[in-house]
Formats: sequence, C-alpha cells, structure tokens
Amino acid sequence: MELFTPMSPESASSLGMALVMSSSTPLILLDDALIVQAASGSFCRSFSIDPKTAAGMVLFSLGDGEWDIPQLRSLLSATAAGKAAIDAYEMDFKRDGESVRCLIVNAHVLDQSDHDAPRIVMALTDITEARKARRENDALLQEKHVLVQELNHRVANSLQIIASVLMQRVRSVQSEEARGHLRDAHHRVMSIATLQRQLASTATGEVRLRHYFTDLCSSIGASMIAEPELLSLTVEADESVTTAEKSVSMGLIVTELVINSLKHAYPDPSSKGAIKVGFHSQDDGWVLTVADDGIGLAGGNDSGKPGLGTGIVNALAAQLSATVEMTDADPGCLVSIVHR
Repeated sequence: MELFTPMSPESASSLGMALVMSSSTPLILLDDALIVQAASGSFCRSFSIDPKTAAGMVLFSLGDGEWDIPQLRSLLSATAAGKAAIDAYEMDFKRDGESVRCLIVNAHVLDQSDHDAPRIVMALTDITEARKARRENDALLQEKHVLVQELNHRVANSLQIIASVLMQRVRSVQSEEARGHLRDAHHRVMSIATLQRQLASTATGEVRLRHYFTDLCSSIGASMIAEPELLSLTVEADESVTTAEKSVSMGLIVTELVINSLKHAYPDPSSKGAIKVGFHSQDDGWVLTVADDGIGLAGGNDSGKPGLGTGIVNALAAQLSATVEMTDADPGCLVSIVHR
C-alpha cells in the first residue's frame, strides 16, 4: 500500500511559483512585503515586464512605477495583513505613451501553515475592450432613442394635420351621415395622436396606466363632451404598469368604448350621466372596464348589429389574450376586458 507523503514547505512554495509562472491568466505571487515572488508569462507580456528582473522587485517598482497606485497599495497592504481580500476591484492602468486600460484586480492570501509567511496571489483581467464596446452600445442606444423620439414627434404632428383636414371636411359635406362618419374618424385620429404623445414621453418602456388613462380620457372629453357639467368621464385605476405595446391596445379599447358610450348611451343631449374607466390587477390577471349609466343595452344599438367599434374592441382584446364581457348595469352598460 502506497502512503501519502506530505509535501515540504519548500516544495509547496516551488510548486506554487511554477503554477503562477505557467498560468495563461496574468498572475503575480507576492510576499507579505508585496515583493514579487513569481510572475506569469502572460502578465509579463501583457504589461511589458522583463520576466528576468520581475522577481525580487516590489510590485510598485515594476515598469516605470505605473503600478504605484495609492488605492491598490492600500488594498494589497490590508490583504497581506489578513484584514481584507480584493474582489473585482476595477482600476484604470495608465502608462506613458499608451492608452488607458481598464483592469479588474482580484487578490487573496493563499492557504498556508501557521509558520509560513503570507503569500498573496493577484490576478488581473483586462476589460478595456468590453468597456469600450459597452460605451459604443450605450451611444447607439441613445442615438436610437433620439431618432425614435423624432419619429414619434413627426407622427403626432401628421395625425394632428389629418384630424384638422377631417374637421374641415365635416363642415363642407352636406350629408349628416357623412358628417357622422367623419366625426368618428376625427375622434379616433385625435385619440391615437394622444396615445402617440404619451408613449413618446415614456423613456423607460413602461407605462403607468392610471396616468395614461387619465390623460387619454381628458383628451377624449375635451374633444367630444360639449357640456362637462352634464356628462363626466373619470378614471379609477390602481398603480399597475405595462409595456408600451400593450398600453396601445388598451388605450384604443378605452377610446372605442368611451366613444360608443358617448354616442349611444345618452341620446337626450340634456341627460346627465357619468362614464367611468377602471383598471385593476388581480392575482390571476387584470380587468379593464368602461361603464356608463345611460340607457343600457336594450336601446344602445339601433340596428342590433355589431358596429365597427365592436369589431375593433374584439380584435384588440384578442391581441391581449383577453375576453370581452358586456353586461347590463341597470342603469347603463358595463363592458369588461378580462385577462386571466
């Protein structure tokens, strides 16, 4: 039976230095006085150090003194004293005539017996190119953000122009039916323009729905409610947030349902009423509602056939993987968009 023979301290030290010197990662082995005991070939090549003279020199004397960085000196001294270890310390490495390099430093005291002097192994990783790539990527993202903002601004302006043209046509046509269709188109374009402005101002990609719906309903009310003292449009929503993409579908649903209530729920212009938009998250999903206290389902659709607005709402709800539920609120009508 072969017995294991403990390695002598001298052999262990020699093996440690051999491992450091042969490492493909830039490594240095230091004693407790921060004198270089061994340096890997990769370290010497990376930092233009003569491997024949590196051993025996104080780390901070290597090269032209570029390693003599006060914070690095302090951290290594604390590590040698057993008071700390260096984990991913990032520093700028400056050498005359060369570009600044960004290095990640890790340094730890090697396990040793009580009578051995401390040995510190320091590893270095050059992340200069990674940092450069990150800065370039950040610059590209910023440029993209500016371009998107400019595009959104132009789209909003174009929508405003289209809305103005539609209103001019309303005044010029003779047919009351044509006027009604043009007004509907105008309201939809104005609502989309409002959505566009709100989403353009959202820099994080997340949309706070209570604020979003409140601004949207304010825009709809300003353009469609002639007498606010008779008819109110309010929002009751929690603090939920969603993506910009989903908020567009939700905003268009709210627009269609509110327009439908304004057109059909209050046929008497002198009627008083209240339309309420609600949004609440639940453990298993969310519910978006539009409720009015008008004449209800029985008298809300003269033809009895689904209109364009109903088709739009159903299609948008399907995009959100939600279902449309319509109930008689007695008085009025309640439409719920339910996602589970």
